[in-house]
Amino acid sequence: MQTTYDTKLIEDRAAWGAVPSMTLCVFVLIASEFMPVSLLSPIAADLATTAGRAGQAISISGAFAVVSSLLVASLTRRIDRRMVVAGFTVLLIVSGIVVTFAPNYAFLMVGRALLGVAIGGFWSMSTAIVMRLVPEHMVPKGLAMLNAGNAIAATIAAPLGSFLGAFIGWRGAFFLVVPLGLLALVWQWISLPALPPRQRKRPGNPLALLGRLPVAIGMASIMMLFIGQFALFTYLRPFLENVTRLDIAALSAILLAMGLAGVLGTWCIGRLLRTRLFSILIVIPLVMAALAIALIAVGASAIPTALLLVAWGFFGTAAPVGWGTWLSRMLPDDAEAGGGLQVAVIQLAITGGAAIGGTLFDAVGWWGAFAFGAVLLVGSALAAVAASHIARRLLP
Repeated sequence: MQTTYDTKLIEDRAAWGAVPSMTLCVFVLIASEFMPVSLLSPIAADLATTAGRAGQAISISGAFAVVSSLLVASLTRRIDRRMVVAGFTVLLIVSGIVVTFAPNYAFLMVGRALLGVAIGGFWSMSTAIVMRLVPEHMVPKGLAMLNAGNAIAATIAAPLGSFLGAFIGWRGAFFLVVPLGLLALVWQWISLPALPPRQRKRPGNPLALLGRLPVAIGMASIMMLFIGQFALFTYLRPFLENVTRLDIAALSAILLAMGLAGVLGTWCIGRLLRTRLFSILIVIPLVMAALAIALIAVGASAIPTALLLVAWGFFGTAAPVGWGTWLSRMLPDDAEAGGGLQVAVIQLAITGGAAIGGTLFDAVGWWGAFAFGAVLLVGSALAAVAASHIARRLLP
């Protein structure tokens, strides 16, 4: 018995060691995804294209992430999950190399498409893998660790890209992905245990899961949450520059504070998910809706706006951890297919939120985008209430 107990302790430590290795990969993936935001001008000048066309380097990675997230569970159903994760990390590295040395616009887009495949595939499998690495009651903590990498990357990617681009050029900034990706790959190879695919009569179909009412309602809530969030978040910079009238230094400080608050919120809220899951899924979008309305009211005042945005970062960054935990409970036997569906929904929602928010921003004004975001966030909370009632009947 003692030997078995000691072996279990070693296995637990090894599994927990694998979670930070995945967190590093998440950080590099998300940083790579958003780095072009601050480098569009030098990319366009170097490759003799327009800034608008260069901006498609962001949208193409999102499009391929959607496709990858929906197909990865079925295409890799017979492959050890350790090998699959390593494969997506290799794709991340190859993407960084292709983008760094791209001689023209077409090669740039190929590199970004490879990144999208890696993002969609890695994220869609992350919840299922964490469920296998840590005990059930520690899954929210594991997911919070992953999302911390997401929060930090989303916070520093744009300013870091701008800073590095000024010193080593846009190609040098993108090349930094390569050594970080190699570090993540080696760390994963050392720390991840073998994760053979679980035997199933047939592979899970992500879209077929929408035929289950609890899943459909949950995904509707996720869709509205991310549309509402990114209808506002995407246009924070022009809002802060033109309405709050902040200079670049103050604006960057606020964005950094939002990111740090997001890391703190992920940790704090992650600790409550075991016992307060559905309460959190309902409260987070309601609070964010209230913050959006408050920003409309006081957006011209710097200090209140800064405080509201820090609160936005605290709650908004933690939301994916809550829905990842929901997924692990609602679909314990279909976590990979469910993860693929969830990533596809989130990517589509981010794209839709940014597009609709941008249209309202130009046609109505900044407050139109913010008000639209608030309405969608209230809708997300209402859908979460419905999901809560159904889950209480289904879950033990």
